[in-house]
Amino acid sequence: MQDILINWSPQETRVALVEHGAVQELHVERTLERGLVGNIYLGKVSRVLPGMQSAFIDIGLDRTAFLHVADIVAPFTPGSRPSTQVADRDHRNGGAMVPIEKQVFEGQSLLVQVIKDPIGTKGARLSTQISIAGRLLVFLPQDNHIGVSQKIPPDLRDALRNRMQALIEAAAAADSGGVVPANTGGFILRTNGEDSSDAELAEDIAYLRKTWTRIRELSARMPPMSLLHQDLSLLQRVLRDMTSEDTQTIRIDSREQFDSLLKFGLEFMPQAAGKLQLYKGERPIFDLYSIDEEIAKALGRRVDLKSGGYLVVDQTEALTTVDVNTGGFVGARNFDDTIFKTNLEAAQAIARQLRLRNLGGIVIVDFIDMARDDHREQVLAEFRKQLARDRVKTTAGGFSQLGLVEMTRKRTRESLAHMLCEPCLACNGQGIVKTARSVAYDVLREILREARQFTPREFRIVSSPQVIELFLDEESQHLAGLSDFIGKPISLQAEPAMGQGQYDIVLL
Repeated sequence: MQDILINWSPQETRVALVEHGAVQELHVERTLERGLVGNIYLGKVSRVLPGMQSAFIDIGLDRTAFLHVADIVAPFTPGSRPSTQVADRDHRNGGAMVPIEKQVFEGQSLLVQVIKDPIGTKGARLSTQISIAGRLLVFLPQDNHIGVSQKIPPDLRDALRNRMQALIEAAAAADSGGVVPANTGGFILRTNGEDSSDAELAEDIAYLRKTWTRIRELSARMPPMSLLHQDLSLLQRVLRDMTSEDTQTIRIDSREQFDSLLKFGLEFMPQAAGKLQLYKGERPIFDLYSIDEEIAKALGRRVDLKSGGYLVVDQTEALTTVDVNTGGFVGARNFDDTIFKTNLEAAQAIARQLRLRNLGGIVIVDFIDMARDDHREQVLAEFRKQLARDRVKTTAGGFSQLGLVEMTRKRTRESLAHMLCEPCLACNGQGIVKTARSVAYDVLREILREARQFTPREFRIVSSPQVIELFLDEESQHLAGLSDFIGKPISLQAEPAMGQGQYDIVLL
């Protein structure tokens, strides 16, 4: 069973998903930094790169967005009916990929949707395959496919698909004067729509079709780089995406937002709205489960396990690595059992950390080497079982020849660390700085270099107190020797605001 806690303030919304008393997911949305995934824009092609089979699209952001040829379907011309034919494949040529330069051109207006937020120095990733999420359904206006969530039992899917087909055709016929058009649009039934009535499904179909009509109308009269449709806020997505039959309560600490969310929920998601509660306690709502402490832990490299072992999590631009260590755990009867139990506990902890930190992309897990095949199989089975609880798509392979497990987790938004932190000014994100002695020797070399180019009256070293103290003590002889060699006095100035790796040579 799970509970959802919402901490709201005018500048920030924080959501924690708690299962069995432990925080599993953290979501943060800041008023000035709202995510873009799901937003639909009328973009303008600013540059086509045939060598990368990609194009840069201007959608009105600071950085141009990125569109790959694989994310292109038949271009939708504003004001016209979209085609269902996939444009990135030439059907006359056996399904071969059509080069992007033959599909888009500079200055062209394209209807695009954000599928990945800007991450680091990378711009947003786009697709011309539009999808609009509703309470029970996802609408694919450029497709005719009817899909059913994989989480719905297989024996129910065909019946649900037939119900959907009838409802979609009835809605399309009503909109076109009694004639069912060739393209009715595609729909995917979400997991929470399994037990919905025909009336509820028909209502969601009508809402999504009206939304698409409004987007098409706006695209016909709005200028390029305009926002045509914005996805729901984090508060509203809690009801749409995070609430399930396992959710017991949704507690929020703001009366104003509670009233607003309740009104929205009663209109679109009445079942989820029934779980809303206004939190009136004196303690901050996140103190109920020590969530702020969990956030602080989720920003660190080391994760301690209850047994005494620990994980080391390192996030880089290309991938995330997780290293498992036994630490102080020596409780099992023999060495093999100690390793096995540590890896089993680590498998559970790693799956939780991926959700908690919102880590995506490629993840490499270095479990402790196990000699027995049955131990490896049990650890891998437990790891996959824990990953299956994740709402985000994950794929895990087996153990490699080097004993590593490679996996992927779909990434659509910034990780928790990237959202809440920035690179250290002292080390520029490297995690290390030069020793004071290394900096001192850099300074001496720099003075010698500048003495050969300039002839000032005096050289002054401005650096951190640690470096200056070294020059006054252990390195005083080398400094005096350099002063005699260049024939100029060298003075010292400590600057507490400087980091250990920073210095400046002033010519006087």
